[in-house]
Amino acid sequence: MSGDEPATAAGRLRIVATPIGNLADLSPRASEALLSADLIACEDTRRTGRLFQSVGAGRGGSAKRPPLLPLHDHNEDRQIGRVLERLEQGCAVALVSDAGTPLVSDPGYRLVRAAVAKNIPVEALPGPSAILAALVVSGLPPYPFTFLGFPPPKQGKRRRFFETHAGYGHTVVFFESPQRAAASLADAAAVFGPDRDAALARELTKLHEEVLRGPLGKLARGIEERPTLRGEVTIVVGRSGRRS
Repeated sequence: MSGDEPATAAGRLRIVATPIGNLADLSPRASEALLSADLIACEDTRRTGRLFQSVGAGRGGSAKRPPLLPLHDHNEDRQIGRVLERLEQGCAVALVSDAGTPLVSDPGYRLVRAAVAKNIPVEALPGPSAILAALVVSGLPPYPFTFLGFPPPKQGKRRRFFETHAGYGHTVVFFESPQRAAASLADAAAVFGPDRDAALARELTKLHEEVLRGPLGKLARGIEERPTLRGEVTIVVGRSGRRS
């Protein structure tokens, strides 16, 4: 194959969204893509292995599970070459994260960029996203909105991070760990204003799903008073100005 020719048609990188909690949210198309892949690039092989068990592959299942290749923030640069080699051989590679849609506050961007640079077909299989799930249940204006990812863990940098985005006149969404949720809400209230409408969603699609709504200051105090907070946390902050 000459250097000007595209990669083998059979070689394809498929970005597969996986459940954020409820395994029933794995679409039939996503399930087929995972079971038919020649290789799975995944953030955590143990979590992905459990996902395959839910679709009847792997330990005790009737279907054969494709090999799993760990690809996460700490090794993505090293693993890109291995994945590209398989793709250029004509293999079908599926990219998954621990939950939700890959690349969005998860690994995979550098791999996708490298595949695009080599004219390797890249296909998205859309599905669950904690960002959109939290946004639509928040009761806050859904668009336009800006996703901020995770704020910095230290207070000083976190305050400056929020200050960078305080001028937005629209809804913002960000992730936070349960351990830092109260402190992050307090900093957001100090920067955005304590009366700005917000919502905190945790354990979305799971048995103990919870959505708390109210002004930022009140939410911050409520979370601070709770003895523990568990589960994945997504915070939505409404636009500045009048309530809607």
